[in-house]
Amino acid sequence: QVQLVESGGGSVQAGDSLRLSCATSGGSLSTYAMGWFRQAPGKAREFVAALIWNGGTTHYGTSMKGRFTMSRDTPKNTVYLQMNNLKPEDTARYYCAAQVLPTYQYEYWGQGTQVTVSS
Repeated sequence: QVQLVESGGGSVQAGDSLRLSCATSGGSLSTYAMGWFRQAPGKAREFVAALIWNGGTTHYGTSMKGRFTMSRDTPKNTVYLQMNNLKPEDTARYYCAAQVLPTYQYEYWGQGTQVTVSS
């Protein structure tokens, strides 16, 4: 059973940084991409970032560009989300997910990690 486990969330001040981790275990995936999403209370889930597994190309949501960086450690089956210059509007629960072949759907999700940014 494939599991995705996020870690690294916490409560920080505006302008601070956090690095989230997402470790995959329990089996191999035909991974097209790994993604980060977030959801704040009462709001829809929002795309944060994605990393295309073959080649490492990254994509970011509009409000994250220039502040967030997604990376990976392939031997550790782990992806990271470095978040700099955090803002109160970044407060949300952050989830990682695996976009798999052949469906190109995000079929595997972690439980999420909470990020709270105070002004």
